[in-house]
Amino acid sequence: MRGRCGCAPPPRLLRLPEVMDRVGLRRSAIYQRMSEGRFPKCRTLGPKCSVWVETEINEWVRSVAENKS
Repeated sequence: MRGRCGCAPPPRLLRLPEVMDRVGLRRSAIYQRMSEGRFPKCRTLGPKCSVWVETEINEWVRSVAENKS
């Protein structure tokens, strides 16, 4: 998808509830997999604000789907 200027849109940032909905994992499972290097790392925007890059989550979901087929 391209913006009006012909460039790619900026990456979208997702908060934890949306990540949980998209991947079907609970908070503890997400953070456990992150610590094991099996899930995309979150970014910190502030002391109580963590976000994930949407494209990284989409790629992770795609890779999980490909491995199970």
